[in-house]
Amino acid sequence: MEALPRETIVDVLEGRLREDILTGRHAVGSYLPPERQLAEGYGVTRTTLKHAFSRLVQSGLLETRHGVGTRVRDYVRGGGADLLPVLVRHNPDWVGEVFEVRRSVGALIAERAAVQASEAQRSELSHLLEMVRRAEAGGKVQLADIEVHCALARATGNRVYVLLTNTLFNAYLPVRAALVGPFMDPVVAHDRLAPVVDAVVTGDRNAAKSAAETYLEITERVMMEGLA
Repeated sequence: MEALPRETIVDVLEGRLREDILTGRHAVGSYLPPERQLAEGYGVTRTTLKHAFSRLVQSGLLETRHGVGTRVRDYVRGGGADLLPVLVRHNPDWVGEVFEVRRSVGALIAERAAVQASEAQRSELSHLLEMVRRAEAGGKVQLADIEVHCALARATGNRVYVLLTNTLFNAYLPVRAALVGPFMDPVVAHDRLAPVVDAVVTGDRNAAKSAAETYLEITERVMMEGLA
């Protein structure tokens, strides 16, 4: 068994500040109160506050200007895809937009993988597909399914597709338990994904794209029903 991670005071403060930013308590474009005042308000030391600020600056929610102060960034205008897990955790409405990108990118990935995949990668895809059928119903099937899609992205030979795939999956991990609907039956999950893998393995790009579009539409519908 793995030990559960323990939240530090910095973790808690980071979460509180993030929530206050995303709910608009600290409005986009506004400067936060002076550090001393903010630290007293949250009941922490200024050192703890600085550590939390540093994390939020790295995630794109804050920017600090020496001698001026710390300002809330317009994260939609200037943030990066690494913010998606935070935004989905805060507001599941973001999932619909994640799925929209998932559909278009996923179809392109399958099409390109059918052309670019090596023999070793085709063999890996067949093996990973079988792992979906053998996985324990629910979360284990879901994770096995993710492994297939990550392998499809690698098979494109384009590392940007790999990073996009990782980002999209990381984005819905915070609500993964609510998206388990398509993975409750390992055999059904396997059979739903098999046409995508089979088309990639045989090198049929048109069939791969079409199969991926069908797969993504069906699984999205089931997952969105789970969220509703």
